[in-house]
Amino acid sequence: MYTEREAYAFSKHIYMSADKARRVIDQIRGCFYEETLIILELMPYRACHKIFKLVYSAAANASNNMGLNKASLIVSKAEVNESTTAKKFKPRARGRSYPIKRRTCHITIVLTDISIPKYKNRFDKYLYL
Repeated sequence: MYTEREAYAFSKHIYMSADKARRVIDQIRGCFYEETLIILELMPYRACHKIFKLVYSAAANASNNMGLNKASLIVSKAEVNESTTAKKFKPRARGRSYPIKRRTCHITIVLTDISIPKYKNRFDKYLYL
């Protein structure tokens, strides 16, 4: 599933709609690690904090477990999947009840080391140095 040069981190059952998390994930897909952290710090969405911690965790996995350099990491895969929905009911007028859906999602972040020649040509379009 993942190669020896890919570090990943995933978080499950985050109390957030998948659509709200996807609008943040779409901004960081394909960016360098340090650039990703800057983008996530400056965006005003609630999902940014959870995704920031997840990207930071994936980079820590890459450096500690695999010995990869954080400066050469790129977000190669970032996806958000829907998870279970908790359903509650709120009492309303005349004995009725309205459902409240508390949506959750799963987030997966994969960081790839692009200093390896095997991956260099795949991410050439992101290199603008």
